[in-house]
Amino acid sequence: MDREKVIRIARRIFEANRARERFRPLRGEDAPESLEAAYRIQDEVHRLFETEAGMGPPGGHKIALTSRAVQELCGVDQPVYGKVFAKTIRQSPARVRLSDYLRLGLEFEVAVEIGRDLPASAAPWTRARIADYVAAVLPAFELIEDRDADYDDLDAASILADRCWCAGMVLGPRVEDWQALDLAAAPVELCWNDEAVERAVTGDSLGHPFEGLAWVANHLVGRGQRLREGEVVITGSALKTRFPEAGDLVVYRIDGLGEVSLRIEP
Repeated sequence: MDREKVIRIARRIFEANRARERFRPLRGEDAPESLEAAYRIQDEVHRLFETEAGMGPPGGHKIALTSRAVQELCGVDQPVYGKVFAKTIRQSPARVRLSDYLRLGLEFEVAVEIGRDLPASAAPWTRARIADYVAAVLPAFELIEDRDADYDDLDAASILADRCWCAGMVLGPRVEDWQALDLAAAPVELCWNDEAVERAVTGDSLGHPFEGLAWVANHLVGRGQRLREGEVVITGSALKTRFPEAGDLVVYRIDGLGEVSLRIEP
């Protein structure tokens, strides 16, 4: 895919977001021939948001499509990556307006704050080795803007190119003494309007949050980048995506890490 085509497709995605148009997968001559081509489009979409939309620099990273079922739905055998703009990172308790989104989704995650720059020469990263670079672990929501996508007509490259639908994150308390916690098996509970609606464990996403963290680190190294001190990585949702309504109060608790809360306004 030549540079001119990358720029044209990225501009189309960017303008569709600004116009709040319904998500349409890339088809025909716009369809990326590979995930690498989709990442080139994503890079340009990120640049347009940073500069023309005034979003500024990223403050974090995300991993998406972590479950086998979703990967099969989207026709891939691996997760995909996206950046998170610093301006879209909120602290709990938070409020968001439903009217700011075409369709807002929530995912329920463990976030990791990086304590020092990762040396590129140390790759490939593993769950065990990357733990030395973790400053804090936090409960988190990821805010998803899927722009009312048709889930019966999706593919990974189209989602990836559109920034993996990331609209930000909400972070709970920083826990620096996380080392004694079993992050593969910490119980989680989702409460919706004061009612417990789902329970799981943190390891339900890739077996352990640091598996997702290591994947992001290795992905960045492969693209000539690396995780930096102070950045936050959301490591994959332990629960299914849910779509809130105005007035909802959503609380996500992780045993040993505390809770993150979000009020949905009209």
